[in-house]
Amino acid sequence: MARRPELRSADETAALLDQFTALVRDAEMTGPSRKKVLAAISAMRDNLDRLERDIDPVTLPDAFFDPSEPRLIGHFVALALISQDRRPLGEIKPFYGAGVYAIYYTGADLVYGPISRRETPIYVGKADPPVGAATLLEQETKLYGRLNEHRKNIDKVAGIEIEDFECRALAVQSGYQAAAESHLINLFKPIWNNETKILFGIGKHGDAATTRANNKSPWDTLHPGRAWAEGNPEAKSVDEIKAEVAQHFATTTIFDETRDVFAAFADGIKRADRLDDEMTGGALDEG
Repeated sequence: MARRPELRSADETAALLDQFTALVRDAEMTGPSRKKVLAAISAMRDNLDRLERDIDPVTLPDAFFDPSEPRLIGHFVALALISQDRRPLGEIKPFYGAGVYAIYYTGADLVYGPISRRETPIYVGKADPPVGAATLLEQETKLYGRLNEHRKNIDKVAGIEIEDFECRALAVQSGYQAAAESHLINLFKPIWNNETKILFGIGKHGDAATTRANNKSPWDTLHPGRAWAEGNPEAKSVDEIKAEVAQHFATTTIFDETRDVFAAFADGIKRADRLDDEMTGGALDEG
């Protein structure tokens, strides 16, 4: 009895793969040829995975939840941060811990009007623990130190008052703060964060005398007062910066209430554990 054609083809393909494997392992490839071979292997793997799913009579579920997946951990830590009470930034007291934080604006400055008294932070960040820190006490007061540094910078400059800022802070187990910060930045796109590339510079430290030719950060241009930045040339004018800020707020989601933020988190988690993205090689969505 003649073998079914699909079985015969499977045997022939397996034999060709064995030949291909032996050839590649023995070949002395150049960089470009190795890159092309790796791309071909990746494409074959994806095609075989897809074929395996297509002919399997048992289907995959819509989603697979892996609590250890780093990007999901970032979601959960960020969600825990948003669940904390907001406190006046100017009244924070020393506390132990490293982790993540968010700063909010509540004042009347028209530049920040779209986010004033809302749930979109003006800045988010992380405080890394000392190397090897395993306990809360070993993390020292890194989180407080970062918030206090921001408090001092806001106190030094014109146009904004420390009374108009609130914050949330969350001490977390060492190692989880980076994923949480990344998720917070991707979700909120805070206007003061470097990653937003508009009104960055609050975290910038004083330049040495040999680097005075550095451009003044947009933050120092809009909020003058830090002595070490006074002599630096402006890369952009105040009007240019304000226009970019207005454009940013016009095209970025602004969260009015915590329930809106929680809904966005839930949607992000739902999309992050979708098997269709993961199984086809797509990146998990962090925002």
